[in-house]
Amino acid sequence: MIEIIHNHIERGRVRHALFDFDGTVSLIREGWQQVMIPMMVELLLQTPGHESEAELRRIVTDFVTRLTGKQTIYQMIRLADEIAKRGGQPSAPLAYKHQYLDLLWERIKDRVAALKAGRVPADELMVPGARTMLEAMRARDVRCYLASGTDEPAVLDEAAALHIVPYFIAIYGAQDDYKRFSKKMLIERIIAENRLDGCEFVTFGDGFVEIEETKRVNGIAVGVASNEATRAGIDEWKRSRLIQAGADVIVPDFREHAELVTYLFDA
Repeated sequence: MIEIIHNHIERGRVRHALFDFDGTVSLIREGWQQVMIPMMVELLLQTPGHESEAELRRIVTDFVTRLTGKQTIYQMIRLADEIAKRGGQPSAPLAYKHQYLDLLWERIKDRVAALKAGRVPADELMVPGARTMLEAMRARDVRCYLASGTDEPAVLDEAAALHIVPYFIAIYGAQDDYKRFSKKMLIERIIAENRLDGCEFVTFGDGFVEIEETKRVNGIAVGVASNEATRAGIDEWKRSRLIQAGADVIVPDFREHAELVTYLFDA
């Protein structure tokens, strides 16, 4: 299930690794697209110059997917722009973000409560094999970072509930002042501060942004095309987008972590 897209990458030198959170490690927010996209389509249908519902769904799905991995506020900025483009009067992007988070919380609040109460094992709300992959990286003395477009307090809370905080030397999430943080900024800082060659840095992610930014610094990009709903198999939509973003390797999850680690570390 490990698909090699680009076999020319220099392997065997990884020292630092960035993990995306939602969809790569955590499944707590599984189904967030089914919350965000309908909300946006509904708002766009209220504009004077809107297209058909089907066409709006296609447009929204495209930009939501392309912006996956960036802070949520960027998707809401794009929503406000699309509303204005169709003759509507948009609210502030932050208001749309709060509206979305309220809707999402209704979807996931029972999961979070069950997880914290111990009624659901943490690994059932993680991408299969993710914990073992993190353990394998720690065994190789790789310095791991966790980064998410979700607000940082929520990332810290959910990472603690999943018992994965000790695997990371730092955890990052979206800030109220959204210009203070981005995965692009973080990746560039990790490379610069540690004086890394690109091949010494690997990213694991299911979003377009972290894969694209990793390739921009000549890092190794592992696209995690996880089927979040079934916890098995490849999400073909994710796969195609991750390949388009420049992924070197595609995996559905980390069940074959031993083979993946061997590929990355044993040149």
